[in-house]
Amino acid sequence: MNKFKAPPNIATFFLRIPLSAMFMQQGLSKLPVDGAVAEAWGLPYIVWWFVTWGEIGAAVGLMVGGVIGLIPWNHRHFFLSRIGRYYPRFRWITEELGDFITRFSGITMTCVVTGVIWLMNPASLWDVIYKDYLHVSLYVGGLYFALRGNVR
Repeated sequence: MNKFKAPPNIATFFLRIPLSAMFMQQGLSKLPVDGAVAEAWGLPYIVWWFVTWGEIGAAVGLMVGGVIGLIPWNHRHFFLSRIGRYYPRFRWITEELGDFITRFSGITMTCVVTGVIWLMNPASLWDVIYKDYLHVSLYVGGLYFALRGNVR
C-alpha cells in the first residue's frame, strides 16, 4: 500500500507560513519606526530600523523563496518550464535565487532573534530555553532555513 507523502518543498512550505506570519507580525508591530521607542529599548535608532525592516524583509523573503522553490519545472504546461526548457540558464538562476533568498532570510531571522535574546540579558542559557520558548522556536526555524535553504 502506497501512503501519500508530500513532496519536500511542499512540506517545508507549510513550515514557512507560520514562521513568516510571526516575523511579519513582529515587524509590523514596530511600525512606524520611531527613535523614542528605540531609546526605550536602549537601542540606537539605526539598529531599531534594521530590526524592524529585517523582520519584515525576512518574512517576505522566506515566502518568496518558497514560492520560487515550488515552480514545477518538470510540468510541460507550466509557462516557466517552457522558458526553462529553451533557456536552461534561466531555470538554474531561478532555482539558485530562490535558495539564496531563503538562506538569507533564515540568516536574518537568526540574527534578529539572537539580538532579542541578547537584549533580554538572561541569567543563563537554561532560562532562555525554559522560559522563552517563542524566541527559541523562531531561532531554530530561522536556523533551519539558513542551513537547509530550499529542499530539492
